[in-house]
Amino acid sequence: MACAGVADGRGTLDPEMFAKLTRDGVLLFLARFIRLFSYGSLSVVLVFYLTGLGLNESQTGMLLSMTLLGDTLVSLWLTTRADRIGRRRMLIVGAILMACAGMVFAWTSNFLFLIVAGTIGVISPSGNEVGPFLPIEQAALSQIVPPGDRTRVFAWYTLTGSLATASGALFAGLATQVLRQKAAMPLVAAERTVILAYAALGAVLAALFSRLSSVAEAERRSAAPSFLGMASSRAVVLKLSALFAVDAFGGGFVVQSFAAYWFYLRFAVQPATLGGIFFGANIFAGFSALFASRLAARFGLIRTMVFTHLPSNILLILVPLMPTLPLAITVLLLRFSISQMDVPTRQSYTMAIVPPEERAAAAGVTGVARTIGAAIAPAFAGMLFAHPSLINLPFLIAGTLKIAYDIALYRAFVHLPEPS
Repeated sequence: MACAGVADGRGTLDPEMFAKLTRDGVLLFLARFIRLFSYGSLSVVLVFYLTGLGLNESQTGMLLSMTLLGDTLVSLWLTTRADRIGRRRMLIVGAILMACAGMVFAWTSNFLFLIVAGTIGVISPSGNEVGPFLPIEQAALSQIVPPGDRTRVFAWYTLTGSLATASGALFAGLATQVLRQKAAMPLVAAERTVILAYAALGAVLAALFSRLSSVAEAERRSAAPSFLGMASSRAVVLKLSALFAVDAFGGGFVVQSFAAYWFYLRFAVQPATLGGIFFGANIFAGFSALFASRLAARFGLIRTMVFTHLPSNILLILVPLMPTLPLAITVLLLRFSISQMDVPTRQSYTMAIVPPEERAAAAGVTGVARTIGAAIAPAFAGMLFAHPSLINLPFLIAGTLKIAYDIALYRAFVHLPEPS
């Protein structure tokens, strides 16, 4: 059976797809690039910056967990109301919260103030999506592109984010190095410049979202809103959300900030080099997503999600077992080269199984489930990183949990008819 969004299963490079994007589609892709660029730059320096301010590893892990939990609550409130109140309005609110959080992180070293700003605002310690943006944009894109193009559009949308994250990581590493060497800035001051750039890009996002048209909005429903903004799709979305939370909890042990810190602790890799490593990793990850639509057309969305995700998690377990830096980087890059194939298929599957007027809510609830899972793990990872003998354990825990998710997802959904 042909799957939603991959009816023709065309190849990976598809410039015709971009030619068919509306003005709203172009704005959403541009916003995706700017946002993930800022997330990628922040993820490389954030743990270094916070420890440079005087926080220890346990405090840093707790702050990252509280930040992600706060993003969860913000996302849940905004995304489950976006289809009714307005998608554009909710996106603008999220961008303003992102800018404000960045300003506070750059302004103070007070742990309590950082906790408040991270909880209320939008901060990405992982380099991945947080806040209300991704669910609302998915719903808007699903509305402005034909169903047969959905998975391919999401694949390019994923690639755009990966390229942006990679560029941001490279920018952060080079910027801190240049500011230290050319401007003789202390390391913390150079990293603060990256934090300020993050805040400025949040303001740019708010301006971009204000240009979206009413075409990206959901059709108004006459019925009263149901629980979490969903009615007919609630049961299957909650089931998916539980599984996604397990996957994200595992991934939360190795968020990009902590992965970068692991390379520093294990091999004394400096931020400039780390920027290059994660630039390459995210480039590999982004291009891997382009193969998703072709694989899904042949094997189905669920099988593509699982059978590409499993080997990437095995490679994740192998990273800390490598005895040298070149080998560790090689395994990491191999892992990233297949790590994103499940992303556009997962997004396309979620959008296809719910009615259009529930898409933002469904994407929001599944996204929040992922954020909750990811938010809890860094606190435990911080405790492990505080003990030199345990710094490899987060990779092993992450890979094991994510493999368990793959098996559970396959068993729960592989026998169900896929959207056609």
